[in-house]
Amino acid sequence: MDEGVDRQGRNAVTRALFAVQMRFRMSDGFPAVTTKKLAFKGVKSELLWFLEGSRDDNRLKKLNGSGRTIWTENAEADYWKPKAKFDGDLGRIYGVQWRSWLTADGRTIDQVADAIDKIKKSPSDRRIIVSAWNPGEIDQMALPPCHMLFQFFVANGRLSLHMVQRSCDMFLGVPFNIASYSLLLHMVAQVTGTVADECILTLNDAHIYHEHFDAVNEQLSREPMKLPALWLNPEIKDIDGFTMDDIRLKNYESHPVIPAKMIV
Repeated sequence: MDEGVDRQGRNAVTRALFAVQMRFRMSDGFPAVTTKKLAFKGVKSELLWFLEGSRDDNRLKKLNGSGRTIWTENAEADYWKPKAKFDGDLGRIYGVQWRSWLTADGRTIDQVADAIDKIKKSPSDRRIIVSAWNPGEIDQMALPPCHMLFQFFVANGRLSLHMVQRSCDMFLGVPFNIASYSLLLHMVAQVTGTVADECILTLNDAHIYHEHFDAVNEQLSREPMKLPALWLNPEIKDIDGFTMDDIRLKNYESHPVIPAKMIV
């Protein structure tokens, strides 16, 4: 708010900074925002949906137990409907790229499985990377990926994750992204026998929409509360084995929701 530059973007005017980094140590508590309520059910349902490799908004609705999701507006958008393969189809988005990246010779690559295998067998590997940014398939996605790439780093049995995001809605999206990638870090740590250490986000175009200024000022006026703890079912040792019931926040307290419209 204090240092950003006002810019006219694709969909609205934003106040933005470039390449901001945020770091969260898991030993400090799970980084769920406390100055407004985090929709953690939405965080875990979307992450499980990504890990399933799904492109179907109907599947996300089922996981979330909701008639609409944060993806429904994209699925129903006029610009996308002519390309959709079925009602609720979102194309070759995150989960598809994570779990079934198509190669030029027709093979599929499960990037998540490969990353987990490397963490277990060659933890010093500098190629433990999962990419959602596939230039050859951007036009086959209802929304090009905002969080483009993440990389793991193992040191002394401790696992860290660094994610790079191209477009970062600081009020609505980024608190969700922080929680989602911190959750992913904990899940991968559990199935690889490592300890979740640090989650780092590099936010390239970090922005606040002008329409959100009042909401942002309300949030900035609030005092943060103590961070909660994350509970994962310790019986789960396979990344594909987690369900909604296997993931919980413990002792989460927050200020109330601050309503704001998502700018599509």
